[in-house]
Amino acid sequence: MSSSNEPKKQNQISIELKEDIAQGTYSNLAVITHSSSEFVLDFVRVVPGTAKASVKSRIIITPEHAKRLLHALKENVQKFESVHGPIKNIEGKGSTGMPMNFGGPSAQA
Repeated sequence: MSSSNEPKKQNQISIELKEDIAQGTYSNLAVITHSSSEFVLDFVRVVPGTAKASVKSRIIITPEHAKRLLHALKENVQKFESVHGPIKNIEGKGSTGMPMNFGGPSAQA
């Protein structure tokens, strides 16, 4: 990270992370829907033994940003696995039985 005395590089932005956001929100299920102009990502927390789950966060992005996110996640999973070994695919093996994206209605623009 550069010090305040160094000039900022062109096209570089400063990103602020507020304390309440820095704590993060746990999610173990994502529901992804889309329209022609946006992707809607709903992050849900499913608690075993309960019949109801609630959306903890909703993020709406453009199709272009969705594709960038896909590539960034792929790259980061590859880096993680190169250090920690393969991530096990646990779908259907003691998980909630729900895939990360189980469909849902299409988003409306």
